[in-house]
Parts: sequence; C-alpha cells; structure tokens
Amino acid sequence: MATVVLKRTGDKMPLVGFGLWKVTKSSCADTVYEAIRAGYRLLDGAGDYGNEKEAGEGLRRALADGLVKREEIFVTSKLWNTFHKREHVAALAQKQLELWGIDYFDLFLVHFPVALQYVDPNHRYPPEWWGDDGKVHLQNTPMQETWEAMEALVDSGKAKNIGVSNCQGSIILDILRYARIEPQVLQVELHPYLTQEALVKLAKTLGLAITAYSSFGPQGYVELGIEKDVPSLLSVESVASIAAEHKKTPAQVLLRWATQRGIAVIPKSNSAARLAENLDCNSFNLTEDQIKSISTLNINLRLNDPSEIDPRLGIFA
Repeated sequence: MATVVLKRTGDKMPLVGFGLWKVTKSSCADTVYEAIRAGYRLLDGAGDYGNEKEAGEGLRRALADGLVKREEIFVTSKLWNTFHKREHVAALAQKQLELWGIDYFDLFLVHFPVALQYVDPNHRYPPEWWGDDGKVHLQNTPMQETWEAMEALVDSGKAKNIGVSNCQGSIILDILRYARIEPQVLQVELHPYLTQEALVKLAKTLGLAITAYSSFGPQGYVELGIEKDVPSLLSVESVASIAAEHKKTPAQVLLRWATQRGIAVIPKSNSAARLAENLDCNSFNLTEDQIKSISTLNINLRLNDPSEIDPRLGIFA
C-alpha cells in the first residue's frame, strides 16, 4: 500500500484512507468494518463527526475477527474548537480514545484554528459551532496554548503524531516559531476547483505531509445543500475524457490527481464497489499534461468556509 512517511516519527500514513465525515451513526460500525475488509488501513475521524463510538465498534470487530492488528491501522481524529484551552485538550483526547476503544491515536489534528467557548461534553457532545442560544461564542485562547497541550498528548502517548487542519500558511508559520514538536500533517480542502498551489508548495517545503479532504469537490456537499452552482467534477469534460482514456472512473482520476503528487486522500463511500474503486486509484498514472489540465479547473471555490456561519470565523479571509 502506498504511504506517506511522516517527518518526525517515520510513521507511514496510508496515501488513501477512509473518511468518516457524514457517515451516519446507524451504519458507521458496519461501514468501517467493510472498509477495513476492503483493504483500507487509514480511518479519518473527528469528535465533531459524532460517530467515533460507532467507528470504534467497527474497528474493534475487525480486530476481533483478525482482519487487522491495531498497529496496521492508522487512526486519525481531531480536536474540536470548544476544547482549545490547555486543560481541556487532554481530557477530550482521552474521551475520544475511549469512544474509539483504543489507547492512542496515530494522528491527532487541531480541527480548525478557531477557539470557541467551552461546552461541557456531559451537557452536549459534539457541541458543533453554536452555544445553547444558537449563537457563535468565541474564546480568547491563542494557538500557542492549544499547540503546547497537543504536544503534551505526544508526551503522554495519547497521540503518536499531531498536526493541523484548515490552516493557511500564516498559522503554520506561527506554530513553527514556538513548536517543540512540529506539526506533521496538514489536512485541508483540496480538489481541482480549489488547488491551493501556494499552500501545497509551502507544506512540501516544510516537510509537512498533506491530506486532502473533499476530493470530489461539490459532490460531497450535495446532501447538505451547499454544493454551490458549479458543474460536478465527476462530469466535467476534461476529467471524464481522461477517465475514459485510462479506463478508470472520474472519481479515481480525481483521487489520482492528488495521490500522484504525494497528497493523501480520504474519500467516503457507502458502496462496496466504490470503496474498492477508490482504494484502487493508485493503479495507474496520469501524464504531466493531464495533471496540469485538471489543475486548470481551479476557480478558488471553497466549500467549507466557517465565515458563512459567522464573519468572525473568516480564517480564510
């Protein structure tokens, strides 16, 4: 299986993983089990997805059935915005580990560079973006405090690797000014409508591994009703013609556009056939001209932008 070697630990992160965003609770355990049986070895979760307990059930069943050993599975999770204060980071990581039923995360990310007011998990979990009054409440916790608490997770063995998500270059460079343990992975929205070339170049220069989410662009947002008024990347002529040339699906081409450049992907599917197809996306090579052709589709279309919730959350402004 193709992997990305993480700079600090040398751990091998699979280049193609299974994303747990929007996987429903009722089907999550079975979906995770089937993903592992299909050959997936990276599971990408988050506290905010609300399905970590069920994902853990699927993982534990796969372990019990001998499909894999724990050390063969790379589990990623993320710290939500309401838990950025130093005293909340370790407690929430421990809660999430207990939900998964595991002893450590292979990778733990700061989900967004946004600190929100604390919500007691016993009161509401996951807390999402809003307080009980339906409004967004910011909290004055600097990233340095949060990052130092993330480093303590490595010290305690709760996380083997730590990183960031939804961060632009300025935040990454700021973290590097004070980090005792540098971030190992950057997870961001990245697809042909949002190529983020400058950010990719910076991350590669710094030795920071990249994971792309929303590899299919608007397709992942249709069920949320926020796919924006643009053609589906799966039906764009340039992608479709390249897929036909290689006798592959448009989805496989979109994934290979990333993985061929060393960018990890975490597609989700409830279909067993598509699970296998997505995992098989590294079985062919695009030409340089084909990669460039797909990249010209860039229109800087960001689909996951918190500023649409509240302008004070304009982290990509």
